[in-house]
Amino acid sequence: MTERAGGALTPRVLVVDDDAAICELLETVLTKDGCTVDTENDPTQAEARVRGGAYHLLLLDVMMPRQDGLETLRRVRALDRDLAVVMITGFPSVETAVQAMQMEAMDYLRKPFTVEALREVVTRVLRRRGLLRAPEEQVLKAIGEAVRTRRHGLGLTLKDLGRRADLSVSQLSQVERGEGSASVSALYRLAVALGVPMKELFGDL
Repeated sequence: MTERAGGALTPRVLVVDDDAAICELLETVLTKDGCTVDTENDPTQAEARVRGGAYHLLLLDVMMPRQDGLETLRRVRALDRDLAVVMITGFPSVETAVQAMQMEAMDYLRKPFTVEALREVVTRVLRRRGLLRAPEEQVLKAIGEAVRTRRHGLGLTLKDLGRRADLSVSQLSQVERGEGSASVSALYRLAVALGVPMKELFGDL
């Protein structure tokens, strides 16, 4: 998995699976990757765990005794419409997939799965939710935050900074939002305009 967004927020993950070995594996791997992980073997307790856990991601087995994954997902969705959900199953079917997607499950993990497959799915889902960023995205974000913070500290508008650095307001706006890369010469002009060494635009990277 990649670095956490902003280097601060730790993804909180709940694993609900009646198989204790699967829970242990997921907890071990994802904890090593920087997540905070809780596990639950009893699907009927999932609602209570979600209600009190402030989770970002739920990994939910489909085939479980007492209460299957789809029913568990229905109950969870009544509490939390925003929680990212990945369904885990050894017996995928179109009908199950359709029902899960209708309840806004974001992805599937098919048993038996490899550690690499697990990491790929979790990374993809967390990145969609903005909890993870690719390395290049981290750089752009860091530069944007550094430029905005310094500009505000100097009391400059985007137009003011644009005049100083010979850059358009549109270019500066993209840089500050972390949505567009600037050339080395543009970064140099920004650093001069802001009165800082260019390395300070990269924050703590």
